[in-house]
Amino acid sequence: MDGSNCELSVMSGCFYLDHVGDVLLTRNQHGLSWKCLDSSDCEGTTCLGIGSWENTETEIKLSDIYAVEFDSYGLVHSPKSGLGHAKECFRKRLLTTQQMYRFTVHGFQTSPKEPCLWKLAAFTFGHMDLQTCQSWMDQLNYTLIKDVERPRNLLVFVHPKSGKASGLKIWETVSKIFICAKVNTKVIVTERAGHAFDVMASIQNKELHSYDGIIAVGGDGFFNEVLNGYLLSRLKVPLPPSPSDSFTTVQSRGSSSVPESGDGVHESDQKEHFPLLHDSVQEVMNFRTVNGSCQGTEDPDHPFSGERPRFGLIPAGSTDAIVICTTGARDPVTSALHIILGRKLFLDAMQVVRWKTTPTSAIEPFIRYAASFAGYGFYGDVISESEKYRWMGPKRYDYVGTKVFLKHRSYEAEVMFEEAENAKASPLTRSKTWPFRSTTRSEKILCRAKCSVCSSKAEDGNSIRASCQEKTRWCRTRGRFLSIGAAVMSNRNERAPDGLVVDAHLSDGFLHLILIKDCSRPKYLWHLTELAKKGGEPLNFEFVEYHKTRAFTFTSIGEAESVWNLDGEIFEAHHLSAQVLRGLIPLFASGPEV
Repeated sequence: MDGSNCELSVMSGCFYLDHVGDVLLTRNQHGLSWKCLDSSDCEGTTCLGIGSWENTETEIKLSDIYAVEFDSYGLVHSPKSGLGHAKECFRKRLLTTQQMYRFTVHGFQTSPKEPCLWKLAAFTFGHMDLQTCQSWMDQLNYTLIKDVERPRNLLVFVHPKSGKASGLKIWETVSKIFICAKVNTKVIVTERAGHAFDVMASIQNKELHSYDGIIAVGGDGFFNEVLNGYLLSRLKVPLPPSPSDSFTTVQSRGSSSVPESGDGVHESDQKEHFPLLHDSVQEVMNFRTVNGSCQGTEDPDHPFSGERPRFGLIPAGSTDAIVICTTGARDPVTSALHIILGRKLFLDAMQVVRWKTTPTSAIEPFIRYAASFAGYGFYGDVISESEKYRWMGPKRYDYVGTKVFLKHRSYEAEVMFEEAENAKASPLTRSKTWPFRSTTRSEKILCRAKCSVCSSKAEDGNSIRASCQEKTRWCRTRGRFLSIGAAVMSNRNERAPDGLVVDAHLSDGFLHLILIKDCSRPKYLWHLTELAKKGGEPLNFEFVEYHKTRAFTFTSIGEAESVWNLDGEIFEAHHLSAQVLRGLIPLFASGPEV
């Protein structure tokens, strides 16, 4: 079939592939494939046969191609060295053949050993006829343009001092890929703390809607800054009750006292099934539909009307847990390709409300959103102390972590949490031989690309409301804690390869509450050691409480300073409450492949 016939959905023709040789190139609705040709196969065709060394199939999906461009008019490149007879035939061929027209297909390839790590790949095809090359290019570019999920205009924030102060250098490297893909970028290099927040908070919705996405080049904390600048000025939802209000709400169910953690289930009617998440919150959350469009508003100036802008994160931080959890690789090129190719998933977000900064301060609700983690005690001390050692770069976390561990400080606090019936963990049975460990391990379903857990009920606008109608229980626990953590995702990183909770999901509508009770230093070290190794069981201790929840409250007991770590940022709060918003954040990512 003549490759110049652009009207056909399937195209085929003989081309010369740089560094390979003569191939039969085929295009169908799924992508390009090529097969090396013998010299006998090319007789009577328009291709230049030089003899081939092996007959193998190779392909690239259309969804994995990010650019197609005219290369140059010149000599093609010979096959790779070590191909013997084929290379010699090619050398003789060059003495008699003319130069070729060439076009290059840009995409990526993965390794079987590292399927989450995407490497740039370019395939240059040559042909004697200019019109043939042009028709193939036109068809391929038309296919790419028709893909509405791919961004055309992006607003990019670059944190020049993130991680090892490499944010600007990383952007300069990956920006070449955006240029090649013909993606327009408006770049803002931040000049101070809070710069990105202020820009996002003040930008007009009309201008915001002119972008297909907002990209942060930095760490988790910088992504948090960009996200909060967008949400705080636009998303209006009722706040969860303060800790004292939630205590009253639970008591009003007819129980004379609040059950301690692990006590029985307390049912209520439909209005009380979900006391921390009001109906209007669910209405806002229900704008997540199949095509991502907003429901419940016809106001064109409403920030959530039409398509919500997607967020993207190119790693340049100290931990980069969000990128690792959503792409599977801490690699700027991989993240850039996810953005350019228009990959898409939804992330849960945690709305955190500080009611009191200190025990004596007035009640003044202050809202922040977190995409990955909120931590108190050990986590708050590390992030607070590390501010003094920013000059050390990422190494400061190891140094400060050791200092905080040796201090072994515990804090008295009260935590209340709501737990859905389907999220209850089976009671742990403890071995007499191992008094500090559990011998029961629950089955873990990991969050991966095309995750069935995250996509369940995703197309149903009433899915979140339906989940609220399950039986729930409210529990309270009070005591001294070394740390309290609330994870939105697994938070995998280089220091914790499986994350805080290995089977946490990106968009299932749950927080993962981890309470580490006061214990001896050796026991806590054992827990941290399990956290730091692949296949560890950091939650499998008697001094660790773990609960899946949709909402919780926190009250610090005493006069001590109360510091939380919110996505790597300091957040002081003596009284705090939090609730999860399922699938609130559209993200340029597809989830880890393995």
